[in-house]
Amino acid sequence: MRVYVPLTLPGLAEAYKTGELGTGSLVAYAVTPGLREWYLSDDIEELEYAALSRAALASLRLIAADPDAVRRRVVVAVDVPDGTAVADPDRGLDPAVLGEVRIAGGVALGKAAAVHVDAGDAVADVAAAAEALAAADAGDDDAQFVVDGAEDHELLWFATQEIPQLVGSGE
Repeated sequence: MRVYVPLTLPGLAEAYKTGELGTGSLVAYAVTPGLREWYLSDDIEELEYAALSRAALASLRLIAADPDAVRRRVVVAVDVPDGTAVADPDRGLDPAVLGEVRIAGGVALGKAAAVHVDAGDAVADVAAAAEALAAADAGDDDAQFVVDGAEDHELLWFATQEIPQLVGSGE
């Protein structure tokens, strides 16, 4: 099963240093029954893109919580054994957690298939979105427009061999 783990660049650097994507329970995003029902598509590529987008929003939330993090969203695509990632069936259709899964224990970074990161030209929009996130969550339409501006930037695909350059640059 492919899951998408939201991180920040400092989080990716830590994972690179330790070889693990977190310890304990790990939050990720995947094609869950709730996401399938919400998205109304049978195209697995579209569904995986939706899960990736949900992880990118979660990465934005991590950035908003860390004033020192570089303003670039980071999502690591990881293949885990079926049954490892579990969605909460009681919250499956809650819009706030669509596609969210939990993985017990850490996941080896070596299991990563790819890393998705914002390009440098997204930094200003991601920074503005991180600042506007709380207001958007409170229902401010103007703030939501700013958050949506970050979503207009496509995350770039990087091979796992490029992680050293990603965490070394930070820009």
